[in-house]
Amino acid sequence: MRNDRLVLKNKLKVARAEKSINQNNLAKLVGVSRQTISNIETYEYVPSAKLALLICIALDKKFEELFYFE
Repeated sequence: MRNDRLVLKNKLKVARAEKSINQNNLAKLVGVSRQTISNIETYEYVPSAKLALLICIALDKKFEELFYFE
């Protein structure tokens, strides 16, 4: 499998639901727009390492619990 074919997937929507946090509130917590959170959830945007870490902290999850390659 070629590395350029890997897509970073996530379980962000499920993790938000578990914490009862909507996209807007998560966006405010990590300093981005609601649209950015939406784009991450729909795989239209790959977050930077910093943003991914901030999301993990905000949702109290480890990186590997939220993000994975497929």
